[in-house]
Amino acid sequence: MTAGSGLDASLREALLTAAAAERLLVAVDFDGTLAPIVEIPSEARSLPGGLEILEHLAALPETVVALVSGRARADLAQLAPVGDAVRLVGSHGAEIDDVVLSSDDAERLIALLAGVRLAVDGVEGVTLENKPAGVAVHVRRAARDDAARVRESVLTGPATTPGVHVTRGKEVVELSVLEADKGTALDRLRAESRATCVVYLGDDITDEAALARLRHGDVGVKVGAADTAAAHRVEGPPDVVKALRLLAEHRANPADGAR
Repeated sequence: MTAGSGLDASLREALLTAAAAERLLVAVDFDGTLAPIVEIPSEARSLPGGLEILEHLAALPETVVALVSGRARADLAQLAPVGDAVRLVGSHGAEIDDVVLSSDDAERLIALLAGVRLAVDGVEGVTLENKPAGVAVHVRRAARDDAARVRESVLTGPATTPGVHVTRGKEVVELSVLEADKGTALDRLRAESRATCVVYLGDDITDEAALARLRHGDVGVKVGAADTAAAHRVEGPPDVVKALRLLAEHRANPADGAR
């Protein structure tokens, strides 16, 4: 079976064109994109071959690869053990570098964590994920009524605090004392890499900030059926691995593009 088999013809063509770019940036979300969604976040793992393909791409000339995730960067590094050539961007872009909080932000974070714990109030199935600049409230494992009630409590309570920034995902609300999103992170990665073409793959609401920043000639791929700004779509992580493999093979061997 050839690389990319089963992908839409228009996506295959777009990836083959991207593979020939002078300077290529490949940015990929983790959960729901490279790794299937799981009930317990700490058990998420990339599909077989996914991380190896990223490392292979990152080793190619004039090619920059980044994992851009909502997870804290330290957690992402544990779940996605890749070489230094693959850049890890955590907390929706807040951790594109090491996080250094001002004294005011540090105080605001302490108050924020206390407010979120109060809003969640030990509801079964709701988990809190502490990050260097904020906290994520995960409701995937909660009963649907409880999940809705907790989201509302968080959004009408601690989320309204001055200086607190809100990011909403499918089953998560994240609050941070630093303003960041995946679109801003992607803009910076593009500028630093001087990329002439960007390929971005993501599945969540948070990825739309990045997909909406893509330019003519870039390739945006939405994973799943939700509304999107992306021009292309795949069903799930297995197709993401196929797309990355196609991109890697033809980036390494441009003459094979017509195959």
